This record gives sequence, C-alpha cells and structure tokens, in this order.
Amino acid sequence: MGIDMELMRRKLATLRGEHDGNGNSVWFRPDEGDTDIRIVPTNDGDPLKEMFFHYNVGEHRGGILCPKRNFGEHCPVCEFASQLWREGSDNNDEESKKLAKSLFVRTRYFSPVVVRGREDEGIKVYGYGKMAYELLLGYILDPEYGDVTDIQEGTDITLTYTKPTKPGAYPQTNLKMRRNTSPLLEDSDAIPALLDGLPEFDGLFERHTPEQIDAILDEQLAGDSSAESRSSETTKYGSNEKNDVERAFDELMTG
Repeated sequence: MGIDMELMRRKLATLRGEHDGNGNSVWFRPDEGDTDIRIVPTNDGDPLKEMFFHYNVGEHRGGILCPKRNFGEHCPVCEFASQLWREGSDNNDEESKKLAKSLFVRTRYFSPVVVRGREDEGIKVYGYGKMAYELLLGYILDPEYGDVTDIQEGTDITLTYTKPTKPGAYPQTNLKMRRNTSPLLEDSDAIPALLDGLPEFDGLFERHTPEQIDAILDEQLAGDSSAESRSSETTKYGSNEKNDVERAFDELMTG
C-alpha cells in the first residue's frame, strides 16, 4: 500500500497552522486584516501558556521542547550551547558564539481561543510572541476589563494582522480589547460542550527525553565521521539558516 498523500498534506497543514475550511487544525493562524477572537478560560487559571524551544537541532528545526525550562530536567542542548558560548568568549571565536545563540532556548506563548464567525470549529490554539504576550498581560491585569475570559461577561479581542511589505520583514500583529462584554457563545447551553474540547497543551508538541536529545545531538555532530567530543565538532553542527517550518513558526509567533 502506497503513502496516503492527502493525509500527508493534512499533517503538513496542521504543522503550519493552516486549516482546510472544516476547522480540522487545532491551530489558529490569522488572515490579513481584522479578526475577532476570544480567549477561553483554562482549568488551571492560566490562559497564557509559556513554552520553551530549541531550534537548529538535528532534523527537528521546527523546534524541540527544552526539557530543562519546560520540565525541570537536564537539557543537553542548553549545556552544549553554554559550552559553545564560553569557548567562543574565551577564544574570541564569533562563529562559535553565533552558533551558540542559534541554539539558546526561545520562548513561545500560546492561548486557547474561539474565533468569531468560526465558533463551530471549536477551540483553537493561538501562538504569539513576546510583544503580544506583554500586551495581553496588560489587558488582563487592567481592572477596567475584569476577567476577559469570563464565559458570560468576558471581552473579545480584535486582532489586526498585516503581512510584511518588504523582503525579510516580519508580519505585524496588533491586539485591541473591545469595550463591550459578551458571552462566550450566544447559546449558553452549548458552552460546557465547547470547553470540553479544550486542547491539551501538553500534547501539542512531541516531548523528547534528555537521553533522546543527547542522541540527536551526537548524531548531528558525528556527521560523516565519529565525533570524539562536542567541543571539537562545532563546525559540523549544522547551518544557522532557518528552514520553512521555523520561518513559518517565527511568522506565527510574531506579535
């Protein structure tokens, strides 16, 4: 039996945050212009999730969850990047420092949202960057707005997404709270079923053990020959150029 190409396309669309019109992707990626969204309450009271990733690691340039920052475990990438940085600083080696920077942990933020006009698709996950995170925190902590996630008297957000006009530039995202409160759904009886579909954030990304990440690093460093130590094989580690997945992720998180 051959490869199900349609299934592969759906997998790629999910990874890129696209949807097929039937709302099959858990990810929300804004279209150009204005879109109204509503942040959904979570059971732990934290609708602004922080997650920490490493990029340029083996074939996982779409991002590997950092075991240290996310789970309090040993992280071979953090250790290796710190070692590279120290060696680069001691030896005045800018190339090693540049490589170390490409491996340092990066923070991404995620919130469960309902997209207005697409409520029938259920709860989506919206990923964004530090600027949007700080803006959302400011709104949430502003007593003028109260609990913006309240299912009966919460507040929608108008998200304005502008595509870049120059090569190499990032898209721009602006978030503005609406002044009027509103219920999460017009049909209050349908809200419990909607909340039952809250995505499991722990399952959004594959989790690797420190041992697995260590093996990924060793395989990458080995290249075509056996590597004796990580510190002597930095030039084999890989390109600093971003692939399509990381560029798409950067666009997704820019805010």
